[in-house]
Amino acid sequence: MIELFFAVAFSAVPLTLYVPPIRSLNIFVETVEQLLRCCAVYTLTAYPRVRHAFSRLFNSAFRLLRL
Repeated sequence: MIELFFAVAFSAVPLTLYVPPIRSLNIFVETVEQLLRCCAVYTLTAYPRVRHAFSRLFNSAFRLLRL
């Protein structure tokens, strides 16, 4: 039984490295929110350009396949 306890304990230890401590959780959440706010501007401007580029790429590929 003690072997099972140690096996579970040592397999769960690396998972605790990915969870920030409670005292710095507010800073972590604030940083993620700020990152999402900054990225939203670039995403909104880049999405139509990427969509247009892929549509032109697919149109030319389909045009080549028809010939």
